[in-house]
Amino acid sequence: MINKFVVVDLETTGNNPKKGDKIIQFAAVVIEDGKITESFSSLINPQRSIPAFIEELTGLEDEMVKDAPLFTEIAPKVNSLLEGAYFVAHNVLFDLSFLQEELIQAGFEGFYGSVLDTVEMARIIFPTADGYKLSDLAVREDLQHDRPHQADSDAQVTAELFLILVNRLSQLPELTLRQLSQLSGGLKSDLQQLIDEIILEIDQRSGNWHESLEICNNTLALKKTQSNSSPTSRHYQDGYHYPTSEEEKVEMVKNGFTSYEKRIGQFQMMDGVYHAFDSGMHTLIEAGTGVGKSLGYLLPVAYFAKQNRLPVVVSTHTIQLQEQIINNEIPLLAKILPFEVKSVLLKGRNHYISLEKFALSILEENDNYDTTLTKMQILVWLTETNTGDRDELNLSSGGNIFWNKIKNEQTIFSMNKLWQEKDFYLRAKNEAQNADIIITNHSLLLSNISAETSLLPNFDYAIIDEGHHFEKVASQYFGRSLDYLTTRMLLSQFGQYEQRLLSYELELILDSLKDKREEGPQTGKINQLVADLSYEMDEFFKLTALYAKSNSAERRGLNRAKVRFSHDTGGKEKNALVHSAERFAFLLKDLQAAISQRLEMIKKHKESLTNKQKGKLEEIISFRNEIDELRINVQDCFIKESNDVKWIEIDFRSQQNVTTFYAQPAFVAASLKERFFSIKKGVVLTSATLTVNHSFDYMIKEIGLAKNTTLTMMIPSPFDYKNQVQLLIPEDLPEVNATSLEDYVISITEHIITIAEATKGRMLILFTAHDMLKKTYELIKESGFLNDFAMIAQGITSGSRSRLTRNFQRYDKAILLGTSSFWEGVDIPGEDLSCLVIVRLPFSPPDEPLTEAKCQVIKEQGGNAFTEYSLPEAILRFKQGFGRLIRTEKDRGIMMVFDKRIITTKYGKAFLKSIPAVPMKKGNIDELVEIIYKWL
Repeated sequence: MINKFVVVDLETTGNNPKKGDKIIQFAAVVIEDGKITESFSSLINPQRSIPAFIEELTGLEDEMVKDAPLFTEIAPKVNSLLEGAYFVAHNVLFDLSFLQEELIQAGFEGFYGSVLDTVEMARIIFPTADGYKLSDLAVREDLQHDRPHQADSDAQVTAELFLILVNRLSQLPELTLRQLSQLSGGLKSDLQQLIDEIILEIDQRSGNWHESLEICNNTLALKKTQSNSSPTSRHYQDGYHYPTSEEEKVEMVKNGFTSYEKRIGQFQMMDGVYHAFDSGMHTLIEAGTGVGKSLGYLLPVAYFAKQNRLPVVVSTHTIQLQEQIINNEIPLLAKILPFEVKSVLLKGRNHYISLEKFALSILEENDNYDTTLTKMQILVWLTETNTGDRDELNLSSGGNIFWNKIKNEQTIFSMNKLWQEKDFYLRAKNEAQNADIIITNHSLLLSNISAETSLLPNFDYAIIDEGHHFEKVASQYFGRSLDYLTTRMLLSQFGQYEQRLLSYELELILDSLKDKREEGPQTGKINQLVADLSYEMDEFFKLTALYAKSNSAERRGLNRAKVRFSHDTGGKEKNALVHSAERFAFLLKDLQAAISQRLEMIKKHKESLTNKQKGKLEEIISFRNEIDELRINVQDCFIKESNDVKWIEIDFRSQQNVTTFYAQPAFVAASLKERFFSIKKGVVLTSATLTVNHSFDYMIKEIGLAKNTTLTMMIPSPFDYKNQVQLLIPEDLPEVNATSLEDYVISITEHIITIAEATKGRMLILFTAHDMLKKTYELIKESGFLNDFAMIAQGITSGSRSRLTRNFQRYDKAILLGTSSFWEGVDIPGEDLSCLVIVRLPFSPPDEPLTEAKCQVIKEQGGNAFTEYSLPEAILRFKQGFGRLIRTEKDRGIMMVFDKRIITTKYGKAFLKSIPAVPMKKGNIDELVEIIYKWL
């Protein structure tokens, strides 16, 4: 048994030892008997110069290594360290390939022992971590990591991380360890050997048992769940009356805080929400940043739910806000309230794992690397999750494909009683039945409209937070979409008989019922059907792209386009596309019928099926249901007549991968009124941006409420904007609409460079189009003036919005360039953000399909499309953008608006009136930079 681990980290001149890249720093930390016993590190002279980007990354310069030993001089020491040990590294193949090359050149045999990769181990053992970079894991595990990208510091942190990983692994139940061992043969490292040694130790200690875990069905180790309270638990507690006076509220709320500052706005909001529910009125509440909105509605909701023995639904647009409510606000509420409140987070069914499907998948072999790793992640995750919700997991793209096989769906053939008792989805659904507060998202809230799909129990009262998104989500909910990648991935699950996918499994099951089999459609027929369908799908998306190409306006170097689709225009391209859609829908119907016919035959012999066969049949049923959904989508988009707005979104560089067809209603007000608001008794919509020029009229109309029966409330932000913000407008920029894109980009780039030097970065620049963002980014880079700034750009720098925001906060001198999603929901408090630049007023492009359709309808009805739709929509986005700058009462910042229309046009005043009053100064860039220097 090996009891020695050597954790290695190297810094090198590049990525390829075969092409002459060399080691410039070696570090090793030795672990024996679970303790660090030795460390060794040395700079190394690579006998070549260190490239600039490596110098920047590591801080190592030519001067520092010129008197260092050559690798051959330390090779004997390195070789003796590695003798009889596991070789451990963070991304082991990189370090090992370099070391092998150097050891062999120094006359040694090289290392051929066991290897372990802490990246691979962390992905399995920390399945819910945000990221697996060494610096991310060090933060997560609270490890001191002073000098990232220096070998001695990295090796030390990797060694400490490795000890934590081994410890966590040895605490897993034996069943899970044995399953991990069986799977780990497919990994890049020798983890199987380490796991088997841990199992041996457990055997010698006669097994380890966990009070917090239970073994389900002899198959999976799960975290024990607290028993659910009985359905009668929602009872009214006498004597707990809603606190009406300010003193009572202060007395109560301060229980939740170590130091509490009274927020008058928050108390006003509490009263507004309670009154809305108590009087059964729909209400709109605009609450500025810093009001404390979540607690402002949760406290009155808790009282109302308890007093009336009714559930209240709280719906948000983003997952982040849902998690914030569950993890921060609900525990705070528990400290404050004199009674217990039961809350539950509820998501769509496919978010939850099907334990039965997963247990069956463990028995399958021939997995690819991603699937193997994902199975191992899930085995560990099941010992720690309370929810079974896939959003907790950090899955690779291959892992997401595997999730589709094990997601929770309605079952026909299986659902063993034992699994049913442990089912996460059913548990969440049952908990929702007797919860006081149900937290969910806008889409799930709307699914309540059609009772067949609804997860939510019946409810009459709801809070809609991030309410400015409600109309948009409703348009998507009432609409349809079709995209190439999803469609191709769906159809490729079934495959032809020879490919040994679902169609092969189906025939195999039929053959096992031999004498019982009645002659159904032959294998040959179904194979031909799959081939025809695959051909027609490709044809259909090619014709979609062709229609987009021939109907898109002059593109002027733009790669992405949104092209309106109309049954009345498009000539032969339109006809070809519609005919292809008809053929595609017919073929989908034929395949669905062929699968259904086979399933009917099998159903008669349900009793003689094995568990494995039942599991496969569930996959096949799921596939059949999805192609039926696809067929309905194709019909609704192309064959049925409707008033929906239809359009194609495409990237001409990669048509196969980025082609999506959308159909959505232009207005949802009537549907929302009839199917949602007229049925519910009290709905409160809240957000920091619901009014335009101090009026709620636009929002009331958009979502289908009636002005005379809707209550409204405006609660201003408690921040002192007059002393916290300076609004600056450069007068020496050209008019945005009176100059070419290229010239405008040149002008604003010069300004951005000047401003960045004055603010030392810490700048968020908001664009309305990706094309302008990209050209500005390239020009700044090309200029070389801001080389010592970290430039982070949405769509260019890889990563999600929250990852880009985190990276931005990490650097002292950083500039973040963002479009659409960065106008809201980005929270960068304190000095990390000192300057916000709005490049142009956020009007939607007039040829944007939904905008164009809405404007058309308004004009046909004799209205003014600009004042009734385009302007209010732009103002709401502008307010969202403004809200990024000041996040706490101590923040200070500069806001620059490059678009002169804000001061040269009549409607510009409406933008200024809609944000808090702040001092505004106009002037040329030199004058404004003076102000910035003084202010910051």
